[in-house]
Amino acid sequence: MVNLTRHENEKYFLTATGEKKPFPSLHDPFSRELSVVIPAYNEELRMPVMLDEAMQYLENRQKQNPSFTYEVIVVDDGSKDKTTEVALQYTNKHSADKVRVLTLVKNRGKGGAVRMGTLSSRGKLILMADADGATKFSDIEKVEAGLKDLNPGP
Repeated sequence: MVNLTRHENEKYFLTATGEKKPFPSLHDPFSRELSVVIPAYNEELRMPVMLDEAMQYLENRQKQNPSFTYEVIVVDDGSKDKTTEVALQYTNKHSADKVRVLTLVKNRGKGGAVRMGTLSSRGKLILMADADGATKFSDIEKVEAGLKDLNPGP
């Protein structure tokens, strides 16, 4: 059985003012169109390029369509570097409503980080994106188009 127990420190995120607030649950009704979960382990150097691209895309999309809502959840998977601090700079710039940082107390591996981020999501759609920026973020439109073409079966 997978261990979904959270350490007390993993139940909260920090706002731009440093206030601790509890993460929502995947089991709550969705309140965003899109959640982007970014698992990150020792990504302080590579993550800013990816986050800059992602945030520019998401902000532009929201300007074009104000009803589009999103959140980005960076899951620091027990990093030994300043991954959390770098991610919190994006919380400060864009707000904790748009960028949240989940810092895992110990490394759970990529699957564990994605799982914990997903369980803390508020989105109708949940996307995982690697912190290294290996994929162009605007390709999300192809994923969304593919999802619309799916035939929901019984």
